[in-house]
Amino acid sequence: MGWWRLARPAAAGGGAAGAAPRAALRSWAMPPDYSGVTLPERPKLKFMEKVPAVPKVRREPRRLRDIRGPSREATELTQGQYGILALGGGYLHWGHFEMIRLTIGRCMDPKTMFAIWRVPAPRKAVTKKSLGHRMGGGKGPIDHYVTAVKSGRLVVEVGGRCEFEEVEPFLTQVARKLPFPAVPVSRRSLQEMRREEEERRLNNQNPWTFERVVAANMLGMRKYLSPRDLELKGRYWGKHFLRHRV
Repeated sequence: MGWWRLARPAAAGGGAAGAAPRAALRSWAMPPDYSGVTLPERPKLKFMEKVPAVPKVRREPRRLRDIRGPSREATELTQGQYGILALGGGYLHWGHFEMIRLTIGRCMDPKTMFAIWRVPAPRKAVTKKSLGHRMGGGKGPIDHYVTAVKSGRLVVEVGGRCEFEEVEPFLTQVARKLPFPAVPVSRRSLQEMRREEEERRLNNQNPWTFERVVAANMLGMRKYLSPRDLELKGRYWGKHFLRHRV
């Protein structure tokens, strides 16, 4: 029996004439639309100066309020679709800026991706006395410069014609090397994170919240708390952000 005899009954079967087989058909998802994405002229992160270009820098005290509490700026994604979100406070020195710039510049594709800074260059002076120097004699000389970062601030943004799965590995690599806890986020995951925090606050079943305990002054705790603790409602302890506290 020839091959044409085996194929003949299948072609003239009881089905409709010209019916397409359905065994090999699949429903693929529609590709994302990048028509509104425009790449800047310089897609890579720019070099940050190690020393600010000012004639004279003022030596400031080491204040905790620079990194304590929530950030009021750079909390939303503007140009990029993805970024690194700080979950705590800390200081970025010039070495951290170089690590971020080199890692992202080495891993990203400049033809389809771009990255921008969301933090300024190091500008706060940090003083340090030399080893073996006697105490006293005024404030020491300037040793290096840092940038103060508060919780909830975006450090860097990445965007372009790419998916989150493409940029998440090297953004996670950068986030692990920062001096404060940080996570890579997208527009959707950032909205979902804030929605969960708001839902946890509204659906809280524990009646003993921080506001109620402080208002009742239980065990005389008001004398141990600072005005910042009352203002931030106990969610920020020093430079740390307590995400799961309601």
